[in-house]
Amino acid sequence: MIEQLTEYDMAALRYLNGLHAPWLDPIMYILTQSITSIPLYIFLAYLVVKEYKKESWVILLGIGLTILLADQVTTSIIKPYFARFRPSHEPTLEGLIHIVKGYKGGRFGFASSHAANTFGAATFFFLLFRNTKKWIIWLFVWAALVSYTRIYLGVHYPGDILVGALVGVLAGLTGYKLSSWLGDWSEKKKTPLPG
Repeated sequence: MIEQLTEYDMAALRYLNGLHAPWLDPIMYILTQSITSIPLYIFLAYLVVKEYKKESWVILLGIGLTILLADQVTTSIIKPYFARFRPSHEPTLEGLIHIVKGYKGGRFGFASSHAANTFGAATFFFLLFRNTKKWIIWLFVWAALVSYTRIYLGVHYPGDILVGALVGVLAGLTGYKLSSWLGDWSEKKKTPLPG
């Protein structure tokens, strides 16, 4: 079963990584950089402060916890435990996948921290603003795009992305629930989870 899933994962990587073009390489390389998302994070932090004012500190603490949890679960627990080589470090794939600017990432790639962090942030902010800002759902498109850059660059398998995204969603739920529990938001602005 695991071997079959690994074969599917590798086949999906070969297909998706093969969909590349010279003009797209620099775009994907820029989009994958964490620094590229900083303006978005600043804008979201501004929205939090503007809407929640004195309670914003607990919400910012919640998003900080979300990112910390998503990043540490993938980087410090899952990657060392499974120790699965990234496609860019897999000897059997050498010369078969598209690498951009010689970028190969660290040795191990399961699960994707980029996917965990971006989906964690998307989940947290979606839960926070879903009742007041309908466009917030587009954060999941941003998370998916950032995650796809990792496959495009040959540093993650699709399975790495899916597991990373799942970790991120769970981290986002955890961070949101904790900040809701700690905070004293007005009923008008509060967006509790159902149940």
